[in-house]
Amino acid sequence: MSAGKARAMVELAICNESTRKRLYRTGDLLAFAEKVCAGEGIGGTIEVSVLFCDDARIRHLNRQYRKLDRPTDVLSFCQNQAGQAGFRILGDIVISLETVERHCRGERGAMREEVRVLFCHGLLHLLNYTHGTEAARRAMAGKQAEYLEIPLDSAWPNALKERSAKHK
Repeated sequence: MSAGKARAMVELAICNESTRKRLYRTGDLLAFAEKVCAGEGIGGTIEVSVLFCDDARIRHLNRQYRKLDRPTDVLSFCQNQAGQAGFRILGDIVISLETVERHCRGERGAMREEVRVLFCHGLLHLLNYTHGTEAARRAMAGKQAEYLEIPLDSAWPNALKERSAKHK
C-alpha cells in the first residue's frame, strides 16, 4: 500500500455489546480511521463496522470463522466491496473488551490505548495487511507505530502484556 493524499470520509457503525464501557470515543476512532485511510491512499466514502464484545461472543466468532475455540483480542472480516451510492464497505472489526481488560490488568488508561492499537490492527487487516510471516509482521507493526504515533515496541496488540511478562 502506498501513502497518498487521498481524502477519505469514513462512516463508522459501532455497537458495544460488552459490559465494559467508556473505553473509546467514537470521534477519535473516526478521525483515526480517516487518517489511516488517507495515509494508505484510500479516498472516497468508506464504511467500517466495529463490534465491541466480551470473550463469549468473540470466541464463538473465532471458532466459527477461524476454527480456533478460544477468545482472541481482535478479529477482522474484510468485505472490500462497493456499497450503495458509491461508498466502499471495508468490513467489520470485532474487539473483545474482556480480553483487553485481562491483558491490561484492568488499568483503564492502558485499556484505552490497547483499544486504539486493536482498532488500528483490525483496520490495517481490512486494508489487506497481514502478519503471516515475520517480515509482514514487522511491516504491519511499523504501520501501526506510524499511525498511532507510538514506539514500535508498543504498536503490536498485547504489547503491554508481552512487556510485562518479560519483566517478571
